[in-house]
Amino acid sequence: MVCFCFLVDQKRTMRRTKPVAGLCSRCCCCACVADMRTATRFCYIPFYWRDWKAIVCTFCGAILKSYR
Repeated sequence: MVCFCFLVDQKRTMRRTKPVAGLCSRCCCCACVADMRTATRFCYIPFYWRDWKAIVCTFCGAILKSYR
């Protein structure tokens, strides 16, 4: 019997950032609007990606609001 193990994961990257007025509610640091890209990978080869916007903290990296 042969057992195949495939690795499927998602990698999230920030493409562009722009400062925004406001503070992070978790650490009270500055926030920014970021163009995010989520890439779904199969055996480390991306086969699907999706672009979306999010408000992200510049210090702790928490996603405060997402616009998908």
